[in-house]
Amino acid sequence: MAEEKPFIPVRIAVLTVSDTRSLADDRSGDTLVARIEAAGHHLAARTILRDDRAAIADQLRTWISDKEIDVILSTGGTGLTGRDVTVEAHRDVYEKEIEAFATVFTIVSMKKIGTSAVQSRATGGVAGGTYLFALPGSTGACKDAWDEILVHQFDYRHKPCNFVEIFPRLDEHLRRK
Repeated sequence: MAEEKPFIPVRIAVLTVSDTRSLADDRSGDTLVARIEAAGHHLAARTILRDDRAAIADQLRTWISDKEIDVILSTGGTGLTGRDVTVEAHRDVYEKEIEAFATVFTIVSMKKIGTSAVQSRATGGVAGGTYLFALPGSTGACKDAWDEILVHQFDYRHKPCNFVEIFPRLDEHLRRK
C-alpha cells in the first residue's frame, strides 16, 4: 500500500439479477453496498432486474453511458441453470474481458468452498471506460469477491498496480489522435 498516495473514491452501481428478490430482501446487494460504502466509495445507482439477458445488457449499457458511474457490480445469474444469463449479458457489452478476474475469483472460492467453485461463472470486463464485474448471487461470494479482490483493485494506493490508476486510459482508443 502506497500510503503517500491519496485515496480516490470511485462511483459504483450495483445490479442484482433475480426473479425472486426485491430491495427489501436483497442480501447480496446489501452486502456489496455496505462494503462499497465502508471502503469510502460512492454508491452511484442500484436496481434489481429479472433474469432477462436483453434487459440486463440494456441496463449495463445505460450505466456504461452514465459518466457518473465508474464501476458496475452485478450479483446473481452466474450459475449453470437455464435462467442464469448474467454472464452472457455482460459479454454482450464487454469491449475487453478481464479473464484473470474469473481465475483469481476461483482461487479465492476454492479456499472457501472447495471444488464447488467450478460452478461459478464470475466474470469481469471493460466497456466505455467502465469496469463491469458479474458476481454470484450468494452473500459469501460477494464478500469474497469484494474483500479478496475488488477492494484492493479499487484502491488507488494498492501496489504494484490497481484498476483506478488506469481509468484515464480505458477509453483512449476512442479519442482522436
